[in-house]
Amino acid sequence: MTATLLETIQTLQRQAASLLLYASVLETDAGQAFVSLLDAIALTLHSETKQPECDRTCLQAYSRWFRCLAGQNASWQTMLLQATLQDENPFSLQAQQRRLATLPASLVTAAQHDLQILQQLHAITSQQLSHWVQQATQLPAAPVAWELEVTDSEDAAHTLGFSPSWPEALPALVQHYRQQGTGVFASYSALRWHQGKLVGIPHPDPVQMADLAGYADQQQLLAQNTEALLAGYPALNVLLYGSRGSGKSSLIKAMRSRYCDRGLRLIEVAKSDLGDLSTIVEQLRGLPQCFIIFVDDLSFEDDDATYKALKVVLEGTLTPRPPNVVVYATSNRRHLIREFFGDRPRPRDQDEIHAWDTVQEKLSFCDRFGLTLTFEPADQPTYLTIVRHLAEQAQIPLEPSELEARSLQWATRHNGRSGRTARQFIDFLRAELQLPS
Repeated sequence: MTATLLETIQTLQRQAASLLLYASVLETDAGQAFVSLLDAIALTLHSETKQPECDRTCLQAYSRWFRCLAGQNASWQTMLLQATLQDENPFSLQAQQRRLATLPASLVTAAQHDLQILQQLHAITSQQLSHWVQQATQLPAAPVAWELEVTDSEDAAHTLGFSPSWPEALPALVQHYRQQGTGVFASYSALRWHQGKLVGIPHPDPVQMADLAGYADQQQLLAQNTEALLAGYPALNVLLYGSRGSGKSSLIKAMRSRYCDRGLRLIEVAKSDLGDLSTIVEQLRGLPQCFIIFVDDLSFEDDDATYKALKVVLEGTLTPRPPNVVVYATSNRRHLIREFFGDRPRPRDQDEIHAWDTVQEKLSFCDRFGLTLTFEPADQPTYLTIVRHLAEQAQIPLEPSELEARSLQWATRHNGRSGRTARQFIDFLRAELQLPS
């Protein structure tokens, strides 16, 4: 019986080592813990004389495996599937951009070979591993097995996980790569540019379009432009400007919530990093996903030259802007570059001869956005509409007259009428009503 188990473990070890393309799937924390546990069980079973050191090594390896799964609150099957869907390898990278029939035959065969192995590793349950550890160490009882219901929310994960043959599910996997991408783009729908690289945002703002009230025309135009981007039609760069707290940033974030399942990715770039825009755009060129580069609270001082980097991305150079990338920027200023009366041309010595050219360049910078959406200050009816909308969502049990009176009083005492003020008022009410009197 021990010899049969040892042969089974050694077969799994050889299979794990023979992965050609998807080897990094087992380089995740869970994958390394799994391989280490197999090694420890094999070493314990292979030992001719039962040494306490081998037993301890095996039990410690099982402990690390258990903690890894418990720490991420996921099953081995779920973690293996997710790593497979997100893996960045020669096959998944090429499958994003080419049809399956046009890929090299050897590459497809290697992918099918690896998927067959991964399916066998996926079939190993925590109960099996627990009993193997018991048998190897001769414990009187099997260690506690990590049991968790397998929940694969993605269609591709469900298709692959329940397919009787993973190699035959290769077309569905290719379709997933084409729509959701690989690597960081498969793992995150919201990212930021940080220290020269794209970093995923694990918990992006979950704001939905249904959470936003007022400015219906602006919402419709931005959604229509985003739909054009996803459909492969020419999409415009968009400037959203207007009063503070009117929901400009929230509207852009809501685009991610609505369209991330269709391959839309939101990339936040700080104003200080605008000089890297060309580098960022080149990393996105040719990918099948669509990207919104999000620049919040955009404005420039008179001596700030970083706007020229944004100008290059907006207008393009000899290399045109990729069709899968647009820039959505917000600002409280209509003219993004601050201008002073002293900038106006006057016939003085030491002045620029063609000063009007400089002035016109500053004034027309915002015109380089193909679409400008204006968010005017909220009047009282608009403010009350937003308050009623948010109160209904939050199920605030106040009479309409009392709600309106208190909301107007709140706006007078705080930051004036705006969507942000309405949200702060509703949050205050929710806390007030839920706290004990």
